[in-house]
Amino acid sequence: MTEDLDTYVGDRPRTRWHRAWLVAAVTLGALVAAAAFRSSTGVLLEPVESEFGWSRATTSGAVSLNLVLYGLAAPFAAAVMERWGVRRTVATSLVVVGVASGLTTVMTAPWQLWLLWGLLIGIGTGAMALVLGAIVANRWFHTHRGLVTGIFSAANATGQLVFLPVIARTAEDAGWRAAALIVSGLALVVAVLVALLLRDRPEDHGLLPYGLDPGSTEATTTRTPSTVSPAVVAVRVLRRAGRTWTFWALVLTFWVCGWSTNGIIQTHFIPAAHDHGMPATTAAGLLAVVGIFDIAGTIGSGWLTDKVDPRLLLVGYYGGRGLSLLALDAVLAPGVEPAMWVFIVFYGLDWVATVPPTVALCRTHFGLQDSGVVFGWVFASHMVGAGVGASVAGWVRTSQGDYHWAWLFAAVLCFAAVAIALSIPRRPPADVDTPAYPT
Repeated sequence: MTEDLDTYVGDRPRTRWHRAWLVAAVTLGALVAAAAFRSSTGVLLEPVESEFGWSRATTSGAVSLNLVLYGLAAPFAAAVMERWGVRRTVATSLVVVGVASGLTTVMTAPWQLWLLWGLLIGIGTGAMALVLGAIVANRWFHTHRGLVTGIFSAANATGQLVFLPVIARTAEDAGWRAAALIVSGLALVVAVLVALLLRDRPEDHGLLPYGLDPGSTEATTTRTPSTVSPAVVAVRVLRRAGRTWTFWALVLTFWVCGWSTNGIIQTHFIPAAHDHGMPATTAAGLLAVVGIFDIAGTIGSGWLTDKVDPRLLLVGYYGGRGLSLLALDAVLAPGVEPAMWVFIVFYGLDWVATVPPTVALCRTHFGLQDSGVVFGWVFASHMVGAGVGASVAGWVRTSQGDYHWAWLFAAVLCFAAVAIALSIPRRPPADVDTPAYPT
């Protein structure tokens, strides 16, 4: 139970090791496993095309379906977690990802690629998207919420850093099927760990969220799982939040975030670098370096979010991203030049630094209880933007022969996101249980 984790002074717990940190570690593992597949698509595109003779439009279409479903699953997954629990939802999703990734090794037709890569893995990873990290951080942490959210947000980079070079080398040496089996095995192993170690809520174990004063209003609020259908909950929250400009501003900015990260860089950076004569393994290594700096940038962003107006952070992040995209065409080359290192470091620091301030704005404007589902809808826009961005970039490459206009248009979108972020009204996080919109 909790006796091995906590000691008590009177009625106030003095924590040696709060279970929240164990839950955070297991959650991070699940997010890393989901990210392993997300980071592998750019590496596997060309080997799959080469073996089956499928066009870039066909494979990009499957990736786009994956990205869109990855996002659209998020708000419903958040509602499912409220109804059936985080542990069961995440463990089931990992099994789906593991089985579907394994089945890609026996596919023979494009519709199977769309079914496995697009539908099943899209939904499975979507249930473990950043909304999972937001829910766990909000439930289990009162102190350091922004920092913990930043750590969870860095999971994508961690998966990219750890597994992308392995997947790229395996695909080159042993074939893309062996690389897919790495993802499959990882997902199934983590599913077992989640089933054994992940817990749904601190109150289920007689604990308060980490850092919460027992006398606070939040400590005396009892939250019971909803008995309403998860789909109904997700739609109800969408209808309420959709009456506010803040919600649509967050949707639009995160749509741009998805377009400018997963959509064009994660999916098309390796093929674009290869167009300029760079070996695919070298380009994959550069994306792994993006992952190194993404970890630092996202955790740093989480720390800043606890101290700085989140809106101003978004302005800086989107503005810097737009400038770096304008320079990308000029720095791509057969070798890794100093200017490319500048791009990689800068883009890495900025990659998902937008997540902690976006989660914080969801919490302060829409209340702690609804913030998970609200962020699920905002995250859905992120992945719809990623899916559209991946398809548009693939179409630009097919029709123009290069990615120049894809980078330029993404930069313009980033600058538009700066203006939208400035339009979000400021709300002090005085009471996260009181939403700033009619219920």
